[in-house]
Amino acid sequence: MDLVLRPGTAADAGECGRICFEAFAGIAREHGFPPDVPSPEAGAALTEMALRHPGFYSVVAELDGRIVGSNFLDERSAVVGVGPVTIDPSVQNRGVGRRLMRDVMDRAA
Repeated sequence: MDLVLRPGTAADAGECGRICFEAFAGIAREHGFPPDVPSPEAGAALTEMALRHPGFYSVVAELDGRIVGSNFLDERSAVVGVGPVTIDPSVQNRGVGRRLMRDVMDRAA
């Protein structure tokens, strides 16, 4: 697995938004709840805001050149906020989320 972590850019919003929608919709379906992110477009708007805002740190995971996840750190106050962390359902349970969380934890430290 050739996993690369890199800073997120506004150009990543569409793919990160799709992943955000699919990841959260799948969990919601499994538990019989409405999705927190109602569409890929809503996911793209959410991630684009964080990707463009200078108060957010962003990290994108690429596997063999394909975006497979992202994570964010809200640095707008002394107490930082993490997330959302999202992983493409097709590559979940392979350590991508762990790497993304370690990256933002290291940044926060």
